[in-house]
Formats: sequence, C-alpha cells, structure tokens
Amino acid sequence: MPANLFSRLAVCSWSLQPASPEQLLGYLRQIGIPRVQLALDPLREKPEVWGAAPELFAAAGVTIASGMFGTVGEDYTTPETIRRTGGVVPDATWEQNWRNIQAVADIAARLGLKLVTFHAGFLPHEESDPDFRKLLERIGRIAGVFGERGIALGFETGQETAGTLRSFLEQLGCANVGVNFDPANMILYEKGDPIAALRVLAPFLRSCHLKDAIATKVPGTWGDEVVVGTGQVDWRAFFRTLDEVRFTGDLAIEREAGTTRVADIKRATEYVLGLV
Repeated sequence: MPANLFSRLAVCSWSLQPASPEQLLGYLRQIGIPRVQLALDPLREKPEVWGAAPELFAAAGVTIASGMFGTVGEDYTTPETIRRTGGVVPDATWEQNWRNIQAVADIAARLGLKLVTFHAGFLPHEESDPDFRKLLERIGRIAGVFGERGIALGFETGQETAGTLRSFLEQLGCANVGVNFDPANMILYEKGDPIAALRVLAPFLRSCHLKDAIATKVPGTWGDEVVVGTGQVDWRAFFRTLDEVRFTGDLAIEREAGTTRVADIKRATEYVLGLV
C-alpha cells in the first residue's frame, strides 16, 4: 500500500451530521483529516447556512475532494423498502429528483468539483426489464448534465451485483460515469464478496468509501455497519487489490451508524494508516 495514503483520505460530511459548515470544520479538526467528500444537498436546500462553505473551507485549509447528492423519498427501513424507493428509479419522485439534480450540478460546477457520487437505485438484472431502458435514459440525462460541466459521476455500489452494475455501465457507454466502490454495501445488501466485486468493477473505479459491515443472519433484514477494521471486509486484500488494479484515487471514510462518529472515524483512520 502506498505511503502517500493519508493524502488520499477524506471524510464523508454526512457521516458527521453537521448543522453548519463551521460545525463540520470543527469535527474535521478533531479527526485530523483536511479533506471532505461534501454532501451537496444542504448547499441547495439551505444556502443561507451553507453558502459560505467554500470560503470557510479554503480559509481553514480544507479541500473538497468530491461531492455527493441524495434523492427524495428514499426509505432505508429495510432492504425491500429501499429497493422500492431508492435513487432515480421511482416514477413518482423522478421529476423532483431531476430538478434537484440539475441544481446540484450547478453547485458542483461552482465548487470546481471533478467527481460527484450518488445512489442510482436498484439496477435491473435483465435487459428485458421495463426499468432497464428507463434507467439508461434517466442516468444518461444525469450524466449529460454533469458531463457538460466537466464533472464525472460515481455510482454507489451494493444495490446490485458487481456483474449487473458493470453490464449496465457498459450499456450506458458514458465516459464520465463510473463507480464509487463501497465494500460494506456489498455485505449489507448481500450482493457478493467485496474483493471479487472490486476486481470486476476495477475498470470503472472513480473513488472508494472506507466502510465496514457484518452480514445479516436473517435474510431480508439489514446487517450491521461497524467501525472500519471490526467487520467482515478483508482490508488487507482490499488495499492489495487497489494496488494491483493501480487505483490511486480518493478513499473517503464513511460512518452511517452509531452515536460516536467522530471517534469512530478517528479509529478508522488509525486502523487504515496502521496497515501501511
């Protein structure tokens, strides 16, 4: 694993649930990582709170490594509820999502970002599925609005197998669309071995999330997201594989459970750097 690993680390801002950019900066100082993957929806929804974020970050020496946006109406109660409501698949929320996405693309361009990630939703396994062509068209439109601004997109992994996602990306054929690989999501969604999936998706890697998990013992329910280094991701194999496929992009630490997230992300940082 390369010695320059620290310079590639970032923190997912939404993990810290900040109410303001000032609070986010305080958390980042505690963690000791001056790079962030920034949730862009707060800038769209609350410009009066988040509008000064770029200037505040620059003054504090914090770099925005990339952006992220969510979609409306998502319900993560169970794997089945997010299958029905996730991403840009549902027709009922598509028009609102499309308006929000265009606004987010403008924000990302003003920030000078080169990569934005998102959950597209569950991609159909079969091309004969009516949703397959619908998703190709919708994601093609999204790719276009970001591509016009010189911005790449990264699909979050996990909601389908690596083979299904790769096949979809090959069919999509958009040069600015790739993958934000999350090994824990492969475990949480029960979509295959993370290391094998990483190899399948290697040609499309844009960035990675560092997140860990333990698989469910009850099919149809969630497993447990846990602190990096305490779950079922084989991190030595993960980083070895990244080296083998010559991936040198960003690695953003994500923590979406628990009430001690600053401490958990610090532990994750120490664990990952300890593997060098």
